[in-house]
Amino acid sequence: MVKGMGGAMDLVASAENIIVAMMHVNKAGESKILKKCTLPLTGVNCVKKVVTELAVLDVTPKGFKLVERAPGVSVEDIIKATEADLIIEGEIPEMQF
Repeated sequence: MVKGMGGAMDLVASAENIIVAMMHVNKAGESKILKKCTLPLTGVNCVKKVVTELAVLDVTPKGFKLVERAPGVSVEDIIKATEADLIIEGEIPEMQF
């Protein structure tokens, strides 16, 4: 669950391929990539990919799959900054700019 998207998701619920760009943690350093949302849900199951300053995550039926990591950021850093369980398969490459 991605925390903090609010009513904006109502506008995109019918779209097929939604990519969310957001900060990975809040100002207090708490993960915004959650195991379970505590806010009212809108636009359920419409987000396909999340891009943060730390990582690129695919949203799959099994959870968040780590696809890429930001330059200089380790997989361990991303795990520590993420409340939700991550699917990590093989070597995770750095983002290329």
